[in-house]
Amino acid sequence: MLNRFRSLSSRLATGHGQLLTENLFNLSSKNKNMSSGKAFKVLVTHPEVPQAGLDLLKQNCEIIQVQSLPPRRAEILEKIKGVDGVFWGGHEPLNAEVLDAAGPNLKAISTMSAGIDYVDVAELKKRNIPLGHTPTVLNTAVADLTVGLLIAAARRFHEGRSKIESNNWESFHLNWLLGQDIRDSTVGFFGFGGIGQAIAKRLSGFDIEQVLYTTRRRLSKELETEFNAKKVEFDELLSKSDFIIIAAPLTPETQGIFNATTFGKMKSNAVLINIGRGKIINQNDLYDALKTNQIFSAGLDVTDPEPLPANDKLLTLPNLVVIPHLGSATTRTRSEMSTIAAHNVLRGMVGEPMFAPAY
Repeated sequence: MLNRFRSLSSRLATGHGQLLTENLFNLSSKNKNMSSGKAFKVLVTHPEVPQAGLDLLKQNCEIIQVQSLPPRRAEILEKIKGVDGVFWGGHEPLNAEVLDAAGPNLKAISTMSAGIDYVDVAELKKRNIPLGHTPTVLNTAVADLTVGLLIAAARRFHEGRSKIESNNWESFHLNWLLGQDIRDSTVGFFGFGGIGQAIAKRLSGFDIEQVLYTTRRRLSKELETEFNAKKVEFDELLSKSDFIIIAAPLTPETQGIFNATTFGKMKSNAVLINIGRGKIINQNDLYDALKTNQIFSAGLDVTDPEPLPANDKLLTLPNLVVIPHLGSATTRTRSEMSTIAAHNVLRGMVGEPMFAPAY
């Protein structure tokens, strides 16, 4: 599936192959906007959407783009009036207020993200508006970052840098700043979909002992064999894992599931990594668990809230690595995400199945 996304985005971004479906071409001639000569009117809700997606849309669409940064909701609500499609480039709430402002011409929306927890999905479904998103294509970038975050937390990168900055480089100790080995470890995944599996593939090169995972559905026997993985209940994941990686979406069931109770069931040498969503962790409880060394360390690419305030107490902890939601932040990945989101909008506007439908 990842190769399919990359192949499509590469073809569309470079202009090779058939860029639009036959249906789109047919409808283009029938739905020309007299003022612009374009088939459809599309709102792009962020001024920094990568050019690859914009170029694809511009072939048959009049583009209306939000210019404020950060995007002002008032500008979005004003410019969305009467559009046929929406390329949702940020993480502003996408809800009934937006749909009401758009009006009856709205035919399709795509986010430029994998997660859609900021979208009122029920409202879009009620209005029969198709929604696209951009999963899978970001798996590689997120997996690479996760391994880096895991190593940084396990080997005390943040604490070590702080020692240098405070002139406390204690090189005379033999047991100074000892970290945790990845080799021969048990790695637990809370959520083991495409991103989790991409992470496991990378960690296999570190000679880990085994993978445990907690999901609703069991993987195929072939995948379990490939990753040396075993499906377990949540409590067993907590008690047996040396590293726990949160790679699950935010849902009512997952919100706050990592809390004082769950930290109490984890190993004292455990390293917790969150690349899912910030609200999956109760951050007050995480602070206590790290402050008292109940668990060894943690690494967060996602927090609650985002941005995390500079005076947040989490940032005072030496055994916590925090980065500002950089999971998909590579030039190539963001360009591919924009291409797929644009393709979703184009397909949705002409009534064809989106390349990456959210439902």
